[in-house]
Amino acid sequence: MPQPRRGLYVGPLKITPAVVLVAIALIGSAAYVLYVVTQVEDEQIQLLGYGFAVLGASFAAIAIGAVVSIWRAASRARTRRALILAVVGGVAGLFAIGCFTFTALALLVGER
Repeated sequence: MPQPRRGLYVGPLKITPAVVLVAIALIGSAAYVLYVVTQVEDEQIQLLGYGFAVLGASFAAIAIGAVVSIWRAASRARTRRALILAVVGGVAGLFAIGCFTFTALALLVGER
């Protein structure tokens, strides 16, 4: 008989303080970027750079979490889960690289 799971879960995802922090940072930075794009006219590029920095950090945290989960899934012989996590982590890593690149370019352009 399988043991019951402890703690809060949303589907297969266990709700931990780290997951909540990354979710808040991801949603908050996406909302900030949308606000800057639609409402701000002065120094928009620099402000977008700051928003994309937090967005990139959130995606990097998701990618690192995926690496840890891949290791756990592979050690338990769950190959399908490990493959899905590898794809999700890879895409999150690519988004993080893109966000950090935009941040660097935005801060260089905004310096004038």
